[in-house]
Formats: sequence, C-alpha cells, structure tokens
Amino acid sequence: MNIISLPTRPYDDQKPGTSGLRKKVSVFQKTAYLENFVQSIFDTLTVPAGAILALGGDGRYYNRTAIQTIIKMAAANGFARVLVGQAGILSTPASSHVIRKYQTFGGMVLSASHNQGGPQGDFGIKYNVSNGGPATEKITDAVYAKSKTISQYKIADFADVDIDHLGITHLAGGQFCVEVIDAVQDYADLMESLFDFSAIRALLKSGFSMQFDAMHAVTGPYAQELFVRRLGAPASSLMNCQPSEDFNGGHPDPNLTYAEDLVKIMYAGASAPDFGAASDGDGDRNMILGKNFFVTPSDSLAVLAANATLVPAYADGIAGVARSMPTSGAVDRVAAKLGIPCFETPTGWKFFGNLMDAGKVTLCGEESFGTSSSHVREKDGLWAVLFWLNILASKFAAGQPVSVERILQAHWAEFGRNVYSRHDYEAIPSDAANSVMQHLEAQFADLPGQRLGRYTVKTCDDFSYHDSIDGSVSHHQGLRILFVDGSRMVFRLSGTGTEGATLRIYLESFEADVTKQSVDAQQALAEMISLALSLSQLPEKTGRRAPTVIT
Repeated sequence: MNIISLPTRPYDDQKPGTSGLRKKVSVFQKTAYLENFVQSIFDTLTVPAGAILALGGDGRYYNRTAIQTIIKMAAANGFARVLVGQAGILSTPASSHVIRKYQTFGGMVLSASHNQGGPQGDFGIKYNVSNGGPATEKITDAVYAKSKTISQYKIADFADVDIDHLGITHLAGGQFCVEVIDAVQDYADLMESLFDFSAIRALLKSGFSMQFDAMHAVTGPYAQELFVRRLGAPASSLMNCQPSEDFNGGHPDPNLTYAEDLVKIMYAGASAPDFGAASDGDGDRNMILGKNFFVTPSDSLAVLAANATLVPAYADGIAGVARSMPTSGAVDRVAAKLGIPCFETPTGWKFFGNLMDAGKVTLCGEESFGTSSSHVREKDGLWAVLFWLNILASKFAAGQPVSVERILQAHWAEFGRNVYSRHDYEAIPSDAANSVMQHLEAQFADLPGQRLGRYTVKTCDDFSYHDSIDGSVSHHQGLRILFVDGSRMVFRLSGTGTEGATLRIYLESFEADVTKQSVDAQQALAEMISLALSLSQLPEKTGRRAPTVIT
C-alpha cells in the first residue's frame, strides 16, 4: 500500500464540543482542515492489528467527500477494514449498534445533527469508542491538543471506493478492505428484538392513525422499513422520508418550530392523527405528539420509565434512570416510586455511557429531544417512537383508551406535573451571551434567601459533575437558581451550534393540583419567565426581545 505523509499546519479552532467538531461546510473545505482533525483523532489511538472502523453519516452535503478521505486515512493509519453504511448513510444510533454488533475498534459519525445542511450549512464529525458511545472528554481533550501541534497527516494513495453497492472492496493486495453494509436491516432487526411488533401491528390495523416526519433526513429509509414494511402502516403515514443533502432546505430539528408541517397536521382538530412523531438530521432525537397535544421530552422520559415493563425488552424492570441536569425532575419522581436510582449528569450522551456500561441505568434522556436505553450508547429517535407505540398498543390490547394525552394526564395525576419549558436564543454574539452569564453569576452571593415574586431562592450554583465510574469531574455545566418549592431556572450556553452562541433558559415548576395540571406551560410559567429575563438582563444585553425557539 502506498502511504503518503503530507505536511500541514494546525488550525486553532478544532476543539470538539458535546457532540464532536461542528463547523460550516466552508470551514471543513479549507486545505487539510478535515484531514488535520481526523489525523489528530488517529494520533490519540493505539490501533491494534486487524482493527475495524465503522463509518457513515446523515447524508448531508460533504458526507460523501469526507467518507472517501477518511477511508484512505484509516488505511494509512493501521485499520484493516472499514464498515460503511450503504451510500454513506448511517444514523447515529445505527452507528452505535454497528460498532457494538460487529465489535469494531470505534467509529466515525459524520453529522451536525439537527443543524442545517447544504453548501452554506453545517458539517460535523465525532469519534465513537468501542462501546458505541461518544469519546470521553479525556479523549477529546487529547484530540484537541494534537490538533494544535499537528505537522503532517497520512493518507493512502488509491482511487475512491464504490459505497453505493453492498459488498467488499479489497485494496492493497488484501491488506485493507472496505465493506458496504445494509445498516437499515441491522438496526430494524434490533428494534424488532426489543419491542412487541405483533401488538403494534394490531394497533395500527385497528384504525389507529399515525404520522411520522423524517424531515428529509437520515431516518427516512429506517422509517420505511420499520413502520411500513414490518409494522404495516400505510405509506401515507410517513412524510419527508427521502434523505436530502440540504434537508430539502429545511432545519432538521424536531421541535414545534422547525417541524411546522407535522405540527399543523397534528393540531388539525378532530381530523388529526392519533399519534405523531419526528426525528432529526442524524436520527438521534425525537418529538412525540398526540392528537392536538405535545409531549415535552422531559415528560416523555418519565412516561417511558413508568411504563417500561410493558415493553418486552424491559419486562423485568429497569436498573435505574439518568437525565441531563437541564432536564426536568419528572423522571426523578418515577424513580423514587420504583425504588431505583436516578442520576443527574451534564448534557452530553457520553456521560450516560459510563453509567450504562456499569449496569447502573437502563433508560436515559435529555430535554433536547433525546431519549434512549442501554441497547446502544447514543440517543435513539426511532427507538423512542416505537416505545410510545408499544405503550399505546399495550393499552389497546387491555381495552383501555388509546390516547397520548390521556396517558400524560394519568401520569400527572399519579406523579404530579413538572411544568417545564425551554427558551432558546440562537446565534447571539458570543460576547453578549457571555455577558449575560457573567451578570447572572455575579448575583449568586446575594440571591439566596431573596423573595422573587412568589418564589424564594434557596441556592445558586454553576453545576459540576463528579463521574462515579471513571472519577472525572466536569465543571461549568450551567448556572442554576434553585427555589425553596423545588422550582428552578437554568441558564446554559449550548455547544451544538456553529455560529455565535445559543443561550438556553430552562424553567421548571412543580404542580401537584390535578385541576391546574392542564394549564399551558407558558401561562403557568409566565412569572418565572419574566423573572429570568429581569435577572439576566438578556433583552438589554443581547437586543433580543423573544426567543428563537420555545419548547
């Protein structure tokens, strides 16, 4: 094999965020920008003989170009085989499953998740380790350190490989090969092993209607295989299932703002389908809707935990649950009743991986529309959709009302409602966003004990997390203002954007009174929203008078 070492110069902006390195496509197209980051990853690894690398992405623009480069660099850096999803398509949860099923050394996931695609859009890359989960901060810190001193990268000299047809391409006299796999089948088989497909088929045959929006992203082929071919749903129950390099010009983020077409269908009054769902660019997020009804991700996690034994894979119970710090405490109440542990971690799925590997938790979730279990080590959008369908199918089989809204109302009546909302202010100039955070933190010494409207401040902090499994400590994970009655505000700068800063405000208040549990969240939280803006001086410091997205 002809391996070429090419000189390069480091870039100073290749620090991975919570989900790898995300930048504008134009940045990745800079001379050796992609190559530098990939080589920095490989330079942190000790690649054993016979090592296999999984590779694929969400199909966005630049995906195919990056795949060919990474294949050649993997060959030059000691890998014996690369498993590539057909046409370069591999959802993030499917990537995790492929890594685990085929026991690969690791995997490269090419995605900017829910960010926009196309030549003017975003691209991303992250490395997943052998358990199928994202690399730990120890690894990503080492990658960043390498990227600041890199002087050369290695690449094999051979022609581009056909990634559109299933099969194996042998190169360099058999020293290296690329295998194109049908990852849709692998993933669908896994889902069928977890859920009661017979019960779901019976539900869908009963006249129960659903609508799934793939948002022109990676889950389209997976949804067609699962919902239409295996579960018998009509093809008309799926929308936007043809993956597109620019997501058909849309923003593949499954929330009430960007999944507007689905929301209109689900809020069409009496004619609305019984169940609706959407997933994002790389298939790891989900949004759940009922007829004229929205389920918050925090409530969704709590409902799944409370009803887990209805699903065959979890019929014997769950070991524990975990949630990111900004996620509401709804699942905590379920865990307390079930007598299982509940862990609060920073945002980022890598923190859940350690807990799952140690057998301490089964279900995990983030308020940013991410939910999953120990079947993989990533968020899994379609898994969550199937979990909800399994719960609804169990209700149908038992002769109970089959309604998403009724399931939530019954859940709130039993556990109380954690009224919750997230306000996103996207693409704020970084200086302005940092000024908001600094202004808030400067008040922390004086806030405890103060009365703010009907709320009394109990304590304030900048959340830190000590990982009980690997001993690592993560600081500066979000500013929290906690109130005596259990309500809270959280302010956090997100690490998933590529332009400016995204400042997120999380608001939560507990409501035990059944007669008040159906009040709209924005109305119920109106006083807290006003207090959050007043305390932070966000409008004055950023010029923003309204959030970009409310969920």
